Amino acid sequence: MVLLYVIFIVYILAINVFAIMLVKAQRDESADENGLSKSGDGKLLLTALLGGAIAIYVSMFVMRYRLKNLLLMILLPVIAVLNVYFCIVAFRSGMSFFVVA
Repeated sequence: MVLLYVIFIVYILAINVFAIMLVKAQRDESADENGLSKSGDGKLLLTALLGGAIAIYVSMFVMRYRLKNLLLMILLPVIAVLNVYFCIVAFRSGMSFFVVA
């Protein structure tokens, strides 16, 4: 059972580090092309749904990137609340939904 907790925590940490690197990469890419952004919001939203919403939201403010994008400013906090809720449910249930008997 402890192994499931460790795997879950490592997954959450890895997805959050990836989310920060993704925001930084998109910011650097958009700065090089004189404001023409080829990258959409799909990668950011997918990473947020996988558990990196808080990291994306915080890193957007730290890096001052895409703060005027209304879609991200509304959806990311909602997804972050859902991520936290599912983490709490996972830990309270003892990760029993991962174990197949």
